[in-house]
Amino acid sequence: MAFPSRYRERLQSLCDGELVLTVDRDHCLLVYPMPEWETIERKLVELPALNRTARRLQRLLIGHATDCQLDGNGRILVPPPLREFAGLDKRTVLIGQGNKFELWDEDEWLRRRDEWLAEASEEEDLPEELEALSL
Repeated sequence: MAFPSRYRERLQSLCDGELVLTVDRDHCLLVYPMPEWETIERKLVELPALNRTARRLQRLLIGHATDCQLDGNGRILVPPPLREFAGLDKRTVLIGQGNKFELWDEDEWLRRRDEWLAEASEEEDLPEELEALSL
């Protein structure tokens, strides 16, 4: 999977091209720069061991975490188990999320995006934090 050129230089300077791929509950992949992943991993490890939900999240995110390196052409190799989990075929969509990226199968992304937009138009009450946010 090739990263768009607008992200390559920043990723090289931020983390020397060292990334971590892991799974997300929405059946996409999360792509973290290594320093960001180390922060997330530390927070996950600190979650209460007796909390069932925390353990599940640890198993999913930490258990599937895979290190990868941007090559000279700005590409990463997505391992087959992760490709299968996210249903990645030929066409993918990379969505920037500030501190990470989401990697989606294009058809699934379009379906989910349209679903979320339809749900958002039906929702009248926004959380207070979103009402104060000017987009």
